[in-house]
Amino acid sequence: MNLTKREFLQVLGAASAAGMGLGSYSHASAASAAEGLYDIPKFGKVSLLHMTDCHAQLKPIHFREPSVNLGLGDMKGRLPHLVGEHLLKAVGVKSGTPTAHALTYLDFDHAAERYGKVGGFAHLATLVKRLRASRPGALLLDGGDTWQGSATALWTKGQDMVDACKLLGVDIMTGHWEFTYGMERVKEIIDKDLAGKTEFLAQNVKTTDFGDPVFKPWTMREINGVPVAIIGQAFPYTPIANPRYMVADWEFGIQDEHLQEMVDEARAKGAKLVVVLSHNGMDVDLKMASRVTGVDAILGGHTHDGMPVPTIVKNPSGQTIVTNAGSNGKFLGVIDFDVKDGKLADFRYRLLPIFANMLPADKEMDALITKIRAPYEAKLAEQLAVTEGLLYRRGNFNGTGDQLIVDALMEVQGADLAFSPGFRWGTTLLPGQAITREWLMDMTATTYSYATLTEMKGEMIKTVLEDVADNLFNPDPYYQQGGDMVRVGGLAYACDPTADMGQRISDMRLKGELIDPNKTYKVAGWAPVAEEAAKAGNPMVWDQVEQWLKARGGKVAPRKLNAPRLTGGLPNPGYAEG
Repeated sequence: MNLTKREFLQVLGAASAAGMGLGSYSHASAASAAEGLYDIPKFGKVSLLHMTDCHAQLKPIHFREPSVNLGLGDMKGRLPHLVGEHLLKAVGVKSGTPTAHALTYLDFDHAAERYGKVGGFAHLATLVKRLRASRPGALLLDGGDTWQGSATALWTKGQDMVDACKLLGVDIMTGHWEFTYGMERVKEIIDKDLAGKTEFLAQNVKTTDFGDPVFKPWTMREINGVPVAIIGQAFPYTPIANPRYMVADWEFGIQDEHLQEMVDEARAKGAKLVVVLSHNGMDVDLKMASRVTGVDAILGGHTHDGMPVPTIVKNPSGQTIVTNAGSNGKFLGVIDFDVKDGKLADFRYRLLPIFANMLPADKEMDALITKIRAPYEAKLAEQLAVTEGLLYRRGNFNGTGDQLIVDALMEVQGADLAFSPGFRWGTTLLPGQAITREWLMDMTATTYSYATLTEMKGEMIKTVLEDVADNLFNPDPYYQQGGDMVRVGGLAYACDPTADMGQRISDMRLKGELIDPNKTYKVAGWAPVAEEAAKAGNPMVWDQVEQWLKARGGKVAPRKLNAPRLTGGLPNPGYAEG
């Protein structure tokens, strides 16, 4: 369940009466100046710092938040499905402030020039150290999607991120894209690099043969005399959203019943506070919070939602705090708990944006990053072209960065149309900035980024679009199994997200002509989950896009987004670039 603004305020009123306070995030965040932004008073005995979905971004970056994030059914008009001015109004953040820029796409290119880059592990490290100094015993939790998303992560098989996270002091983590390095590599890192330093938790990953746990499901940590249980929840649909062959011996799933068993076990062993470190995605976390009892808080990831306020979900045993800490190293969540008489009495929550020019770089982390990148710096910095328009990825249906990829694939491969996965990771370039190899890899770096060219009948094209649309817009969050809508190049179509399964896609046209269900078309794509593509010797997508970029004569014109026409009574959102 989620809440409208009115319901949210009502819940807060009821929660305050019960001793469960939100705190004053909106007052702190509305201050436009950096002064005081990171001065967060300590509260209670237990503090958790939460990062998630950094996608291997060690250096500061730009990252544009989505302008389209549809919520359907019970989720319509509710967090996390609010963007832009609607989000700012709902959470009490003043427009035109640094925090407003971090949270939204509004006037993005100008605001990005004004406030500078966000994230970067050296700047994050400075904030983590400050908070730990004021909060003795605080744990740093990593929600996953940490070892993937950049060139250096791919080329070092995640070792760059493992080393950086060890220096950062990550105490506990769970995973998703980590698994795309394969079972052996994941176990190697956990058994060798993380041993004695970082606990990797996942209660919902078991062996396919005997159902034995693959990872430790939960851990107990005593913080200032309070026993705190942390339970790991890895991305439940890894074998569907990513190649099955990479995790062939492991079984995933949401596994509510087993999670309940772990909560009960932790309580029986003395836990006074139970927290789930989740990579479900926020809509799934909200439903899970309504079903599993005894969980005080769910610190979530996967859907990259930067939520400056928590959502309070009621369940049969009380209520659960649900948060999500954004992506790409832009934010650090801070949640403080006051535990009295053996149970949670009150809490305070902040989502702190990481502005690189407001937080000095930590010297030790900066030196490590320089060392990590040194062998690759020249290759990363090679300029392939200059963009004349804003290049970004996020949004339900398309982004200009993805449009560039499908445009390139269609031209290089001579395809009629192209598909690009609805990945949420990938950094943003401002107009006039260089398109470097590093940016291209930020958009494409996976262990299975093979480019494909497939002959498909029109009927199959519709089936593909319908399947992905159901994955995104199924009214039951437990059936939402991946990222955003597949990005489409060359093909115009209409989409009714409110329709039933198999009925959402219509009016498919290629150059104005209706798609013939029985006609065969050439379809370009990349990142196939089938193992056959890896064995077929297919080219890598970044090589094909690089070829296209270098043929542009040094400049890439602004991309015109190919996005569906929305039907079903939904307004067609503006796909403006700013």
